[in-house]
Amino acid sequence: MTSTAEAIAPEQHRSLALRLRHTDPSTYIVYVGFVLIFAVMALTLHGDGFLDKQNLLNILLQTAPITVMAVGSVFVLSTGEIDLSIGSVVALSALVSAVQLRDHGLLAGISAGLATGIVVGLVNGLLVTRLRLPSFLVTLGMMGLCAGLSQRITQLQAVPSIDVSFNGLFGSGSVAGVSTLILWSALFVVAGHYIYRHTRTGAHVLAAGDNVRAARVSGIRVDRIKVGVLVASGACAAVAGMLYTGRLHGATYTLGSSDLLTVIAAVVIGGTRLFGGKGTVFGALIGSLVLGMLNNGLILAGLTDAEQQIARGLIILIAVALTLREDKS
Repeated sequence: MTSTAEAIAPEQHRSLALRLRHTDPSTYIVYVGFVLIFAVMALTLHGDGFLDKQNLLNILLQTAPITVMAVGSVFVLSTGEIDLSIGSVVALSALVSAVQLRDHGLLAGISAGLATGIVVGLVNGLLVTRLRLPSFLVTLGMMGLCAGLSQRITQLQAVPSIDVSFNGLFGSGSVAGVSTLILWSALFVVAGHYIYRHTRTGAHVLAAGDNVRAARVSGIRVDRIKVGVLVASGACAAVAGMLYTGRLHGATYTLGSSDLLTVIAAVVIGGTRLFGGKGTVFGALIGSLVLGMLNNGLILAGLTDAEQQIARGLIILIAVALTLREDKS
Protein backbone atom coordinates (compact mmCIF):
# COMPACT_ATOMS: atom_id res chain seq x y z
CA MET A 1 0.00 0.00 0.00
CA THR A 2 2.73 2.45 0.97
CA SER A 3 4.88 1.62 -2.05
CA THR A 4 1.91 2.20 -4.37
CA ALA A 5 1.18 5.61 -2.81
CA GLU A 6 4.84 6.57 -3.08
CA ALA A 7 4.83 5.59 -6.74
CA ILE A 8 1.70 7.62 -7.47
CA ALA A 9 2.87 10.77 -5.64
CA PRO A 10 5.73 11.69 -8.05
CA GLU A 11 3.36 11.17 -10.99
CA GLN A 12 0.85 13.55 -9.46
CA HIS A 13 3.55 16.14 -8.85
CA ARG A 14 4.71 15.86 -12.47
CA SER A 15 1.11 16.24 -13.69
CA LEU A 16 0.61 19.36 -11.54
CA ALA A 17 3.90 20.85 -12.71
CA LEU A 18 2.92 20.22 -16.34
CA ARG A 19 -0.45 21.95 -15.86
CA LEU A 20 1.17 24.95 -14.21
CA ARG A 21 3.75 25.17 -17.00
CA HIS A 22 1.04 25.37 -19.64
CA THR A 23 -1.18 27.79 -17.69
CA ASP A 24 -1.34 31.28 -19.15
CA PRO A 25 -0.29 33.71 -16.36
CA SER A 26 -2.52 36.42 -17.88
CA THR A 27 -5.53 34.33 -16.84
CA TYR A 28 -4.97 35.29 -13.22
CA ILE A 29 -4.01 38.94 -13.70
CA VAL A 30 -7.58 40.19 -13.22
CA TYR A 31 -7.93 38.29 -9.94
CA VAL A 32 -4.63 39.63 -8.61
CA GLY A 33 -5.65 43.11 -9.76
CA PHE A 34 -8.98 42.79 -7.97
CA VAL A 35 -7.26 41.95 -4.67
CA LEU A 36 -4.71 44.75 -5.05
CA ILE A 37 -7.29 47.38 -5.96
CA PHE A 38 -9.53 46.32 -3.09
CA ALA A 39 -6.58 46.53 -0.68
CA VAL A 40 -5.56 50.00 -1.91
CA MET A 41 -9.14 51.29 -1.73
CA ALA A 42 -9.58 49.82 1.75
CA LEU A 43 -6.41 51.52 3.01
CA THR A 44 -6.81 54.91 1.34
CA LEU A 45 -10.58 55.30 1.68
CA HIS A 46 -11.16 53.59 5.01
CA GLY A 47 -12.14 56.88 6.62
CA ASP A 48 -14.56 57.64 3.80
CA GLY A 49 -16.59 54.52 4.42
CA PHE A 50 -15.33 52.26 1.61
CA LEU A 51 -15.42 49.18 3.85
CA ASP A 52 -18.87 49.91 5.24
CA LYS A 53 -21.24 47.01 4.65
CA GLN A 54 -23.78 49.22 2.86
CA ASN A 55 -21.12 50.68 0.56
CA LEU A 56 -19.83 47.23 -0.46
CA LEU A 57 -23.42 46.13 -1.05
CA ASN A 58 -24.00 49.20 -3.23
CA ILE A 59 -21.04 48.18 -5.40
CA LEU A 60 -22.62 44.76 -5.98
CA LEU A 61 -26.02 46.30 -6.74
CA GLN A 62 -24.64 48.90 -9.14
CA THR A 63 -22.56 46.38 -11.07
CA ALA A 64 -25.34 43.78 -11.44
CA PRO A 65 -26.73 45.08 -14.81
CA ILE A 66 -23.15 45.50 -16.10
CA THR A 67 -22.36 41.91 -15.14
CA VAL A 68 -25.46 40.59 -16.93
CA MET A 69 -24.48 42.44 -20.13
CA ALA A 70 -20.85 41.38 -19.75
CA VAL A 71 -21.85 37.71 -19.84
CA GLY A 72 -23.49 38.21 -23.24
CA SER A 73 -20.52 40.23 -24.49
CA VAL A 74 -18.09 37.43 -23.61
CA PHE A 75 -19.87 35.17 -26.10
CA VAL A 76 -20.00 37.88 -28.78
CA LEU A 77 -16.33 38.85 -28.50
CA SER A 78 -15.29 35.20 -28.36
CA THR A 79 -16.70 34.70 -31.87
CA GLY A 80 -14.66 37.64 -33.14
CA GLU A 81 -17.68 39.98 -33.34
CA ILE A 82 -18.74 43.00 -31.26
CA ASP A 83 -22.08 44.43 -30.16
CA LEU A 84 -22.09 48.21 -29.76
CA SER A 85 -25.87 48.46 -29.47
CA ILE A 86 -26.27 47.05 -25.95
CA GLY A 87 -26.42 50.43 -24.20
CA SER A 88 -29.24 51.62 -26.46
CA VAL A 89 -31.04 48.28 -26.16
CA VAL A 90 -31.05 48.77 -22.39
CA ALA A 91 -33.04 52.00 -22.71
CA LEU A 92 -35.37 50.75 -25.45
CA SER A 93 -36.18 47.48 -23.68
CA ALA A 94 -36.69 49.27 -20.38
CA LEU A 95 -39.12 51.76 -21.91
CA VAL A 96 -41.05 49.14 -23.88
CA SER A 97 -41.28 46.99 -20.77
CA ALA A 98 -42.44 49.92 -18.60
CA VAL A 99 -45.10 51.00 -21.12
CA GLN A 100 -46.48 47.48 -21.52
CA LEU A 101 -46.32 46.97 -17.77
CA ARG A 102 -48.38 50.10 -17.24
CA ASP A 103 -50.94 49.31 -19.94
CA HIS A 104 -51.20 45.50 -19.92
CA GLY A 105 -49.69 44.11 -16.74
CA LEU A 106 -46.75 42.08 -15.48
CA LEU A 107 -46.54 39.28 -18.06
CA ALA A 108 -46.86 41.67 -21.00
CA GLY A 109 -44.21 43.97 -19.55
CA ILE A 110 -41.63 41.23 -19.06
CA SER A 111 -42.37 39.57 -22.42
CA ALA A 112 -42.24 42.83 -24.38
CA GLY A 113 -38.99 43.96 -22.77
CA LEU A 114 -37.25 40.64 -23.39
CA ALA A 115 -38.64 40.38 -26.94
CA THR A 116 -37.25 43.82 -27.77
CA GLY A 117 -33.70 42.74 -26.98
CA ILE A 118 -34.10 39.43 -28.81
CA VAL A 119 -35.46 41.09 -31.96
CA VAL A 120 -32.65 43.65 -32.01
CA GLY A 121 -30.06 40.87 -31.56
CA LEU A 122 -31.68 38.79 -34.30
CA VAL A 123 -31.62 41.70 -36.76
CA ASN A 124 -27.98 42.35 -35.90
CA GLY A 125 -27.12 38.69 -36.41
CA LEU A 126 -28.91 38.37 -39.75
CA LEU A 127 -27.31 41.51 -41.13
CA VAL A 128 -23.87 40.28 -40.08
CA THR A 129 -24.26 36.73 -41.42
CA ARG A 130 -26.52 37.14 -44.46
CA LEU A 131 -25.16 40.42 -45.83
CA ARG A 132 -21.61 39.80 -44.57
CA LEU A 133 -21.47 43.24 -42.97
CA PRO A 134 -18.99 43.99 -40.18
CA SER A 135 -20.65 43.69 -36.78
CA PHE A 136 -18.95 46.93 -35.75
CA LEU A 137 -20.86 48.90 -38.38
CA VAL A 138 -24.13 46.96 -38.03
CA THR A 139 -24.35 47.38 -34.27
CA LEU A 140 -23.14 50.99 -34.49
CA GLY A 141 -26.08 51.75 -36.77
CA MET A 142 -28.42 49.79 -34.51
CA MET A 143 -27.16 51.77 -31.55
CA GLY A 144 -28.32 54.98 -33.20
CA LEU A 145 -31.62 53.45 -34.29
CA CYS A 146 -32.47 52.15 -30.81
CA ALA A 147 -31.42 55.45 -29.21
CA GLY A 148 -33.75 57.33 -31.54
CA LEU A 149 -36.64 54.95 -30.86
CA SER A 150 -36.06 55.30 -27.12
CA GLN A 151 -36.44 59.05 -27.38
CA ARG A 152 -39.39 58.83 -29.73
CA ILE A 153 -41.44 56.15 -27.99
CA THR A 154 -42.35 58.33 -25.00
CA GLN A 155 -41.35 61.76 -26.32
CA LEU A 156 -38.41 61.95 -23.89
CA GLN A 157 -40.73 61.36 -20.93
CA ALA A 158 -39.89 58.96 -18.11
CA VAL A 159 -42.27 56.05 -17.55
CA PRO A 160 -42.84 55.06 -13.91
CA SER A 161 -43.01 51.44 -12.81
CA ILE A 162 -45.57 51.05 -10.03
CA ASP A 163 -46.04 47.30 -10.30
CA VAL A 164 -44.80 45.95 -6.96
CA SER A 165 -44.26 42.43 -8.30
CA PHE A 166 -42.16 43.63 -11.23
CA ASN A 167 -40.05 45.96 -9.10
CA GLY A 168 -39.49 43.25 -6.53
CA LEU A 169 -38.54 40.66 -9.13
CA PHE A 170 -36.20 42.93 -11.07
CA GLY A 171 -34.24 44.86 -8.51
CA SER A 172 -36.05 46.13 -5.45
CA GLY A 173 -36.90 42.81 -3.82
CA SER A 174 -34.90 40.16 -2.03
CA VAL A 175 -34.93 36.40 -1.45
CA ALA A 176 -33.71 35.13 1.92
CA GLY A 177 -32.17 38.55 2.51
CA VAL A 178 -30.26 38.59 -0.80
CA SER A 179 -31.15 41.29 -3.33
CA THR A 180 -32.75 40.07 -6.54
CA LEU A 181 -30.20 42.18 -8.43
CA ILE A 182 -27.42 40.04 -7.02
CA LEU A 183 -29.38 36.86 -7.66
CA TRP A 184 -29.96 37.78 -11.32
CA SER A 185 -26.28 38.54 -11.89
CA ALA A 186 -25.26 35.30 -10.14
CA LEU A 187 -27.74 33.32 -12.26
CA PHE A 188 -26.36 34.75 -15.50
CA VAL A 189 -22.73 34.22 -14.48
CA VAL A 190 -23.26 30.59 -13.43
CA ALA A 191 -25.38 29.74 -16.49
CA GLY A 192 -23.01 31.59 -18.82
CA HIS A 193 -19.95 29.86 -17.40
CA TYR A 194 -21.55 26.44 -17.70
CA ILE A 195 -22.58 26.99 -21.32
CA TYR A 196 -19.24 28.53 -22.22
CA ARG A 197 -17.02 25.88 -20.61
CA HIS A 198 -19.07 22.69 -20.45
CA THR A 199 -21.29 22.50 -23.53
CA ARG A 200 -20.86 21.95 -27.24
CA THR A 201 -22.24 25.43 -27.88
CA GLY A 202 -19.44 27.01 -25.87
CA ALA A 203 -16.83 24.95 -27.71
CA HIS A 204 -18.30 26.02 -31.05
CA VAL A 205 -18.24 29.67 -29.97
CA LEU A 206 -14.53 29.44 -29.21
CA ALA A 207 -13.80 27.51 -32.40
CA ALA A 208 -15.64 30.05 -34.54
CA GLY A 209 -13.67 32.90 -32.99
CA ASP A 210 -10.32 31.15 -33.13
CA ASN A 211 -10.38 30.05 -36.78
CA VAL A 212 -13.51 30.54 -38.88
CA ARG A 213 -12.33 28.43 -41.84
CA ALA A 214 -11.32 25.50 -39.67
CA ALA A 215 -14.62 25.72 -37.81
CA ARG A 216 -16.60 25.60 -41.07
CA VAL A 217 -14.56 22.66 -42.36
CA SER A 218 -15.20 20.75 -39.14
CA GLY A 219 -18.94 21.13 -39.63
CA ILE A 220 -19.67 23.94 -37.19
CA ARG A 221 -22.48 26.22 -38.35
CA VAL A 222 -20.61 29.44 -37.79
CA ASP A 223 -23.38 31.73 -39.01
CA ARG A 224 -25.87 30.15 -36.65
CA ILE A 225 -23.42 30.57 -33.77
CA LYS A 226 -22.91 34.25 -34.58
CA VAL A 227 -26.64 34.92 -34.82
CA GLY A 228 -27.11 33.08 -31.54
CA VAL A 229 -24.53 35.07 -29.59
CA LEU A 230 -25.88 38.39 -30.88
CA VAL A 231 -29.41 37.36 -29.89
CA ALA A 232 -28.08 36.38 -26.46
CA SER A 233 -26.34 39.74 -26.16
CA GLY A 234 -29.58 41.55 -26.97
CA ALA A 235 -31.47 39.46 -24.43
CA CYS A 236 -28.87 40.20 -21.74
CA ALA A 237 -29.16 43.93 -22.47
CA ALA A 238 -32.96 43.66 -22.22
CA VAL A 239 -32.73 41.98 -18.82
CA ALA A 240 -30.28 44.67 -17.70
CA GLY A 241 -32.81 47.31 -18.80
CA MET A 242 -35.53 45.67 -16.73
CA LEU A 243 -33.17 45.46 -13.75
CA TYR A 244 -32.63 49.22 -14.00
CA THR A 245 -36.39 49.74 -14.26
CA GLY A 246 -37.13 47.55 -11.26
CA ARG A 247 -34.49 49.17 -9.09
CA LEU A 248 -35.27 52.78 -10.07
CA HIS A 249 -39.05 52.18 -10.29
CA GLY A 250 -39.13 53.68 -13.75
CA ALA A 251 -37.48 53.90 -17.17
CA THR A 252 -36.01 56.77 -19.18
CA TYR A 253 -34.26 57.08 -22.53
CA THR A 254 -30.95 57.80 -20.75
CA LEU A 255 -30.69 54.35 -19.15
CA GLY A 256 -27.57 52.50 -20.27
CA SER A 257 -26.14 55.52 -22.07
CA SER A 258 -22.69 55.07 -20.50
CA ASP A 259 -22.75 51.28 -20.10
CA LEU A 260 -21.17 50.25 -23.41
CA LEU A 261 -17.62 51.28 -22.55
CA THR A 262 -17.96 49.88 -19.03
CA VAL A 263 -19.13 46.50 -20.29
CA ILE A 264 -16.41 46.22 -22.93
CA ALA A 265 -13.78 47.27 -20.40
CA ALA A 266 -15.04 44.71 -17.87
CA VAL A 267 -14.97 41.90 -20.43
CA VAL A 268 -11.53 42.75 -21.82
CA ILE A 269 -10.04 43.33 -18.38
CA GLY A 270 -11.50 39.97 -17.37
CA GLY A 271 -9.45 38.16 -20.00
CA THR A 272 -11.61 37.94 -23.12
CA ARG A 273 -9.83 38.63 -26.41
CA LEU A 274 -11.23 41.37 -28.61
CA PHE A 275 -10.58 39.27 -31.71
CA GLY A 276 -12.11 36.00 -30.56
CA GLY A 277 -11.00 32.54 -29.54
CA LYS A 278 -10.58 33.16 -25.81
CA GLY A 279 -12.80 34.34 -23.00
CA THR A 280 -13.92 33.83 -19.44
CA VAL A 281 -17.30 34.55 -17.85
CA PHE A 282 -15.96 34.59 -14.30
CA GLY A 283 -13.25 36.98 -15.46
CA ALA A 284 -15.95 39.30 -16.82
CA LEU A 285 -17.63 39.23 -13.40
CA ILE A 286 -14.38 40.21 -11.69
CA GLY A 287 -13.81 42.89 -14.34
CA SER A 288 -17.24 44.34 -13.57
CA LEU A 289 -16.48 44.38 -9.85
CA VAL A 290 -13.08 46.01 -10.47
CA LEU A 291 -14.71 48.83 -12.42
CA GLY A 292 -17.46 49.09 -9.81
CA MET A 293 -14.87 49.46 -7.05
CA LEU A 294 -12.94 52.03 -9.05
CA ASN A 295 -16.05 54.10 -9.75
CA ASN A 296 -17.08 53.89 -6.13
CA GLY A 297 -13.60 54.82 -4.94
CA LEU A 298 -13.38 57.77 -7.33
CA ILE A 299 -16.71 59.08 -6.06
CA LEU A 300 -15.67 58.70 -2.42
CA ALA A 301 -12.41 60.47 -3.27
CA GLY A 302 -14.40 63.44 -4.57
CA LEU A 303 -13.51 63.21 -8.28
CA THR A 304 -15.83 64.82 -10.80
CA ASP A 305 -17.79 62.97 -13.49
CA ALA A 306 -15.28 64.13 -16.10
CA GLU A 307 -12.37 62.76 -14.11
CA GLN A 308 -14.18 59.46 -13.65
CA GLN A 309 -14.72 59.22 -17.42
CA ILE A 310 -11.02 59.90 -17.99
CA ALA A 311 -10.10 57.11 -15.56
CA ARG A 312 -12.43 54.63 -17.30
CA GLY A 313 -11.00 55.60 -20.70
CA LEU A 314 -7.43 55.00 -19.49
CA ILE A 315 -8.42 51.58 -18.12
CA ILE A 316 -9.90 50.59 -21.48
CA LEU A 317 -6.78 51.76 -23.34
CA ILE A 318 -4.51 49.77 -21.04
CA ALA A 319 -6.67 46.65 -21.32
CA VAL A 320 -6.82 46.87 -25.13
CA ALA A 321 -3.06 47.44 -25.33
CA LEU A 322 -2.40 44.33 -23.24
CA THR A 323 -4.79 42.29 -25.40
CA LEU A 324 -3.15 43.42 -28.64
CA ARG A 325 0.30 42.67 -27.24
CA GLU A 326 -0.83 39.15 -26.23
CA ASP A 327 -2.29 38.49 -29.68
CA LYS A 328 0.96 39.51 -31.40
CA SER A 329 3.18 37.40 -29.15
